[in-house]
Formats: sequence, structure tokens, C-alpha cells
Amino acid sequence: MAPEPDPPLLDISDLKTHFDTQEGTVRAVDGVSFTVPRGRIVCVVGESGCGKSVTARSVLGLVEEPGRIVGGSIRFHAERPADSAAAADGERPADGAAAGDTARPRSVDLAALDPRGEEIRAVRGGRIAMVFQEPMAALSPMYTVGDQLVEAIRLHLPLSREAARARAVHLLERVGIPGAEGRMDAYSFQLSGGMCQRVMIAIALSCDPELLIADEPTTALDVTTQARILDLLTEIQKDSGMSVLFITHDLGVVAEIADEVVVMYLGTVVEQGPVDAIFHDPAHPYTRALLGSVPRMGAGARQRLASIRGNVPHPSERPAGCPFHPRCASAVAGVCDTAEPPETALSGDRRVRCVLHGGASPAVPAAATAEGAQA
Repeated sequence: MAPEPDPPLLDISDLKTHFDTQEGTVRAVDGVSFTVPRGRIVCVVGESGCGKSVTARSVLGLVEEPGRIVGGSIRFHAERPADSAAAADGERPADGAAAGDTARPRSVDLAALDPRGEEIRAVRGGRIAMVFQEPMAALSPMYTVGDQLVEAIRLHLPLSREAARARAVHLLERVGIPGAEGRMDAYSFQLSGGMCQRVMIAIALSCDPELLIADEPTTALDVTTQARILDLLTEIQKDSGMSVLFITHDLGVVAEIADEVVVMYLGTVVEQGPVDAIFHDPAHPYTRALLGSVPRMGAGARQRLASIRGNVPHPSERPAGCPFHPRCASAVAGVCDTAEPPETALSGDRRVRCVLHGGASPAVPAAATAEGAQA
């Protein structure tokens, strides 16, 4: 009998994160499901306001009040089955675990943990690390770069201050900061945006995490620095074998680094699959619209750039039916505006939420299905 495949490192199932406000309940994340395989880069894309960052923060319990996770699970499979067997035989823990780290749960539902509890704090920064969008705001201006690096290391690893400082200097060198020893005593306001982002990456990598969450880490950087940061992240990912959950709205970045793509719109996943399949044969009208709005080399100087009509509505003003139907050129009247489409499995690992796929259902005329598939 063939052995069962290893579970994905992260399995998000029907995640719902809501914000209770005076105006009503805001469903920022409303039934999101996807997985992050081991050793792969998964990019989550979509316009601003689609729930990408809230999904990422939900994984680590960093949703600020009045937000809270109201449903679903975030299953973190910290170990492969082989790792548990090795630990039982007294072998060294896998995945770069620290010495003495014996209480390593094989699987834990992060959504069920207390956001301020010891269990999630042991995972946050140690097993799962995060690089935030604004490095100048994420780093404290009151403490030196070295202080913040050493604190992160000693919080999760049993190292002396001297050993932690030596590790911190090595990490700064690893992320390409020149004069790493001298930069340990610098403050964030003394560094450029690119340097601060490299420091943030060093802090995130300080404890050899299994999963790195990067929340639009290059948005505030110029294109040259952006390219260097992307090259750095992909190089480190290949060397360490860690998984990466990359949040972005830049499809150019997705094409460069992603193995798999998750397309989000208004708190839901509308399409997901391998990057090549998504880019060469997008199934959802929203995915096609995103790809169509990307500027292309060789286009005429007088040719207008394609755009998606309308704007992403506020989550508290969610339309009935498919959330994208008011902006969709392929919407079917009386169908898309009445009920949310179910998820449909396409070939391979691809999934899409659209009534134009999965065959002509009784509610969708066959002609409309064929028209939408050709759009």
C-alpha cells in the first residue's frame, strides 16, 4: 500500500474573521479555504480591501479588536509524520528545531488558540514568522536593530546574549546588509526603507520558521530595491526549504516567484491553482480582469489601459449573490445576483467559484455558460 502523502504545512478551512462595528458586522474574511504546501510559495492576490492582510493576520492571531475569528480552522501541521517517529527514537528534531524543543505538536488549530496565550506566542515568530508591509512602522525607533533582533532570537531559542548577538550579525550578513556588526547599533530611522525591510526579514528568519508570511513586503519600495528583496526571499526560500505565504496585489511579482496562486475578492477565494494554469487559462472573470489590466510591452502609445469597472465595495455593503457580479461583464441576470456560487473543482488542483463553470446547471442557460467561458 502506498504511503499517505504528507499533509500541507498550513490548511485554512472556511475561515471567517468579522469585525463588529456600530454600523454592523463587517465580514472581512468570509469562508476562505486554501492550503500552503511544504516548501512552496503561495501568493494571495487581489485588489485592496479583498481581505488578504486580514487573512494573513488571522493565521497568527494578530487581528485587532473589534475583529475576531468567528468560524473555520487554521490547521498548522508543524511536523511530518516522519519527524514524530524520529523524535520518538531520540533523533535530532527536524526543520532546524532548537535543542530541548521536545513539546512540538504535530498539528494544532491556530484559530482555536487564545490570541494572547502562551501556545500562540510559541508559534508566532518561532514556527511561523511574518514580514509586515511597512518596515519603518514595524520596527521600533526606541531600540536598536540589534536589540530587536536579539530579543526575537532569545524569546524562542535557548541562547546566551553573546550567542544571540553573533547569530543576529550572521543574519544581517545573510540578508545582504553591509557592515552588519556596525548596523547592530543603528536605529530604524537611520536606515533606508530597503535596509529596514532587510532587517525585518532577518528578524523573521531568526528562528528558522517553517512558514514565512510576507504581507506586501515590497509595496513601499522603489522597483530596484523591490527586485533585490524578491531575489533575496526566493534565494532564502530555496536554501531553507521553508514555505512562503506571499500577500500582494502585483501580478508581476506573482509571475516571478509563485508556485501556486490564490485569488481573493471581498473576503472570499474566487479561484486558486498553479501559477502557470492561472496565468495562461484564468477561469474566473475577476482573474481575467486582473490579468487584462496589467500593462504590456508593445502596446500602442495611444491604446487605453484596460480597467475593471467600479470599485471593491465595502465589506459591510456586500452585494447579494456573487460578490463580483456588479462589476462582472459575464454576469448572468437572475443567477449571479441571487445566490453565491459554489466552489467547483476543475482539472488538476484548480478550483473556482463561478456559475459559468462546472457545466450548465438548471439555473444557468447553456448559452450563458459558453459565452462566459469565451470571455
